[in-house]
This record gives sequence, C-alpha cells and structure tokens, in this order.
Amino acid sequence: MAGGQGDKAVGRVGLRRDLGALESYAVLIGILIGAGIFKVTGQAWHLTGPSVILGYVVLAPAILATSIPYSIYLSTPLGRLPGGEYTHISRTFGGYGVAFVGAWLKIISYIGALAYLANAFAEYVVEISGGMLNLAAHRTLLAVAALVLFYAAHAIGVRWFGRTQVVMCALKICAIAVLVIPGLFALRSGNYRPFFTHSFSGFASALPPLFFAYAGFESLAQAAGEVKNSTRQLPRIFLKGIAATAVLYLGMSVVAFGVLPGTRLSMSSAPMVEVASVYLPVGGAWFVGLGAVMSITTALNSSMLVPSRLGIMIARDRLAPAWIGKVDPRTGTPVVGLTLTLAVAVVLVISGQVSLALNIAVFALVLLYFLHSLSVLLLPSMNPELFRSVTVRMPTAIRVGGAVVSMLSMGALIAVQLAQDFRTLGTLGLRERIASQSLTAIELCFVWAVIGAFIYWIGRRRGALEAHNYRAAL
Repeated sequence: MAGGQGDKAVGRVGLRRDLGALESYAVLIGILIGAGIFKVTGQAWHLTGPSVILGYVVLAPAILATSIPYSIYLSTPLGRLPGGEYTHISRTFGGYGVAFVGAWLKIISYIGALAYLANAFAEYVVEISGGMLNLAAHRTLLAVAALVLFYAAHAIGVRWFGRTQVVMCALKICAIAVLVIPGLFALRSGNYRPFFTHSFSGFASALPPLFFAYAGFESLAQAAGEVKNSTRQLPRIFLKGIAATAVLYLGMSVVAFGVLPGTRLSMSSAPMVEVASVYLPVGGAWFVGLGAVMSITTALNSSMLVPSRLGIMIARDRLAPAWIGKVDPRTGTPVVGLTLTLAVAVVLVISGQVSLALNIAVFALVLLYFLHSLSVLLLPSMNPELFRSVTVRMPTAIRVGGAVVSMLSMGALIAVQLAQDFRTLGTLGLRERIASQSLTAIELCFVWAVIGAFIYWIGRRRGALEAHNYRAAL
C-alpha cells in the first residue's frame, strides 16, 4: 500500500489537517491528566492505602508497552486515517466483526465518560464557587452546558478544538506545578504508614480503578486524520507524552498522600484542592481548583472527538448509514456524528443513568488494548504488505516485547475485573444490582456487544460485499 493511496483515502474522508505537535500533546496529556487522578486517587485508598502511589508506577510500563502498537500502526499509511483500533485491527485481520464490536463498546464507553466528566465538571465548579452555587440546583445545568460548549468548539472546526485544548492544558500544568513543587516541602512521613492496608489482594483490586486515570491515552489515534505529518509526529508524541504524564502522576500522588491522611482524601469531593489548602494561601488553593476543572475539561474536550471519528470509518466501511460519518465541507468536521454524541451524553446526564455506559469503560478499553496488541504481534504474518509500510525505527525485540508485556498486563487487569464481577454476581441479586446502579462490566459488555453485533449484521446485509474487502476499503 503506497503512501499516495493513504493520502487519497484521507481526502475522501474530508477531514482537515489543522492540528500540530503542540495540539497533539495537549490532546494526549489533556485526556490522561483528567478526572482520573483528581477523583480516583482518594477512592482507591480504601482498597490499598498509600500504596496507590506504587499502583501508578506499576501501571506506567504497561501503558508505555500498550502505546508501542499504536506507534507502529500510526507510522504506516493507516496513520493518516481516523478510527484508531478499529482501523488497525480490521485492516490487519482483513475482517470487520471483532473490530466493529470493539469499536462499538468503545463508543458507548466514551459517551459514558463524557457524561461522567460533565458531572465531575459541575461538582468541581460548585466546589470552587465557595458556596455561591448549590449542587442540587445547578449540577445538571452546568453539566449539560459543558457538553454543549465543547460540542460547539468541535463543530466549528478542529482548529478551535485544538486551540481550546492547548490553553486549558497550559493552565492545568501550571496548576499542577503550584500543587506539587511547594507540596514536596510539606510531606509527613507518617501519612505513608501503613503503605499496604489490605495486602496484595487489595493492591491488585486497586489497579483497575487506577487504570481509569491512564485509560483514554489512545484517543489521540482518532485524530490521525487531522494531525499534520501524522505518520512521523504521532508515534513519538505517544511515547513522550505518556512518560511525562507518568512522572506527573507520581508527583501528584506522592504530595497528596504525604500532606493529608488517606481518610480525608477519600472523603473529599475535591481532594487536590484540599491538599493545596494545607500549605498554600487561599488564592493558590483556588488556582489548583481551577487546574482540576481544566483537567476535567481537557479530558471532556478530547473525549468528544472519539465517537464521531470512529463513526467516520464505520460508515465508510458501510457498517453504518453513510450520513453518520458525513463530514461537513465547510468546517471539515463530522457534525452529524458530534450531534449524536452530544444527544446521547445529555440523555445520560439528565436521566442519571451514566453507569449504564461508564461501568464498561475500563473493561472495554482494556479488552480493546489486548486485541490491539495481539494484532500488531500477528501483523507480519496476517498482513505483510501493511507491515512492510511501517516507518518507525523499532527493534524487533521492542516491538514484540511491548506487545507481549501489554497483553500480559491487560490480561491480568481483565482477570482482576472478572474476579471482582463474579464476586458481585455471587453476593448481589439482579434487582439489587439494578437498584444500586452496580450492574457488572460482564453484564453490560454482554448486552452492549449483542446490540453491536446486531447492528454489524444489519450493516453487512445492507453493504456491498466489495466494501468489506481489505484493499477496496483502503
């Protein structure tokens, strides 16, 4: 597959290459340092204590290994197309079934994440308002307003999405510096003891929720059709951006648990703001709160990008109606797909049923990462032509080793999640799980996967057979 063919494919998609390296880093770091580090750090303390810090360190190599397959695929002509794992897996195996169901689960997950992030945004705004806003009265309104605002930024053009992301990301990094650097001089060693509170089983149980902080790094791959010189820039941006984020996570968690006892962190609705208030003046703590809001909004902004770009490739492969993937020629954005994303996210926020989509997010993404790493491992034998087009310089040992480490790590996370779900199934009845909005990832993934398989079956029946041929699809 020649590079020219890839460029023609992008031209047919209709997206505009308005994002540079700065915007790409802002997309990656923006979604990584999002609600996760600000929300789950205190919550994970209940499972393992201050060893949450070690959890972030343990997960970092697994995420770096998982990013290697993305770097490999993005260095091929597929790095000029949106669609991420769906595009990579389907073109490797020459079929669309597994890739489609995985993409469908990812779309559901990201829409659930959008609704969750919008609610988190509303809660933090109420927190830093100093009592001027009432949570019950204003949370839903603020959450919907945030979704509409970022929808508008996307709809008018990816350039505005990128500019907005860069500004918010800059504010967030400044706030993290204000939090971490002075905080290193306010640590209390006693707060780290005992380091493990529930032995190895508790530590293992904390890894899936902590993984939520890292999950979503791959959203940058969805912007491949809109990044300048994407096949050269994106592979190194993935590796450098994830490594920098891991360092920031370590610094933030060390300061958080060193300044405040885990009991206070776990009960706080704005843990990093409470940490900052211990050693910073009121203005400094407020600025950290602003940084927390920016962390949520940068993640929300990046998440809004994903479902519509997946929709472009799915529609292009005739597995969904063409209008879902239509790109507006005036703005170069998939306005219809963005509008559908907004509508479903708003329904989840207003109905309060965010868990129906969010509870599968980590499980679905981990499963997709596993399949994606498997595909790059099999790429040389399954699609030698595509493998020969890889341009990133990477020794075989790193390519294979990264894929294997990723598969082992993701497999372990899947096993931990399944074990937790089976325990829940054994202790709570179906009515109890529905009433408490705690349906397991197993149940939700099964239901959503069946719906996705039905949609795929309809698409295959309606689409022309030649549209499902690997070379024709390129």
